[in-house]
Amino acid sequence: MSFLRMIPRSLACAFACASLLAAQSTPTPTPSTTAPTAILLWPNGAPGAVGDTPLDKPILTPYLPSENPTRTGIVICPGGGYGMLAMSHEGIEVAQWLNARGVAAFVLTYRLGPRYHHPIPLLDAQRAIRYVRAHAAEDGLDPDHIGIWGFSAGGHLASTAGTHFDAGNRDATDPIERVSSRPDFMVLAYPVISMQPGITHNGSLHNLLGEEPNPTLENELSNETQVTPQTPPTFLFSTTNDEAVPVMNSVLFYEALLHAGVPAEMHIFEQGHHGSGLGKRNPQLRMWPVLLQNWLHLHGWMASGAD
Repeated sequence: MSFLRMIPRSLACAFACASLLAAQSTPTPTPSTTAPTAILLWPNGAPGAVGDTPLDKPILTPYLPSENPTRTGIVICPGGGYGMLAMSHEGIEVAQWLNARGVAAFVLTYRLGPRYHHPIPLLDAQRAIRYVRAHAAEDGLDPDHIGIWGFSAGGHLASTAGTHFDAGNRDATDPIERVSSRPDFMVLAYPVISMQPGITHNGSLHNLLGEEPNPTLENELSNETQVTPQTPPTFLFSTTNDEAVPVMNSVLFYEALLHAGVPAEMHIFEQGHHGSGLGKRNPQLRMWPVLLQNWLHLHGWMASGAD
């Protein structure tokens, strides 16, 4: 039986699970107990920088909970079509949600188009993962419990980090560059995955690759084609009627994960506008963070599932 013919049954199961869990409550998000202070990812200047303004200086803002039983840290990549960052509802609110559940969060301010094109955003995401892993001990983290969570174009960046990684350069003078850039897991919320016509989000495509994208890069950064058995376990959330990023981005990536034998969970809701964040304003979509919480607990990256 083909994968596409299997989708209705799997979605029906997801919807049924969502209905059963809908009445369950979740903790009220609370701010980090540590006042967040932005960290320059490259204090001496970022590679490929074209200037010396804040736009040229990628930063990482840590939000550390008072307790972190599973010693997990997650790099958060807000969306915005690679042209801006939806920092409030796809960055800070997400960090507070994680802190309320005993997980450290690190919100990434990565460099954007049209000022910067590939590979600059990927370099920023890789550096963020390396930074969190290299400083795991001082932040109370397990270096093998470092994930990445991306929304929309931030989901493309996160999935690129999860399919284009390296083990680090042992000979580097910078100790951060000696550690792996591979995330241990990915959370992809209504993500851009593909750069292929008819599937991609055109704004993200052109901000990342320019007005006349190189076909080789279009293929290389269509991350559904880059999945291997080494791709990290992945949780996907999307909506069928997403008006900006076609749901097939998630479907194709999920199919690739299955074929590669990578642990994966996908939840596709029938309705919901693009950019919904944690779904606070949509009674149906409010359930997706609960499903994510259960998945993180299943793998030992969060201390407990839904209340």
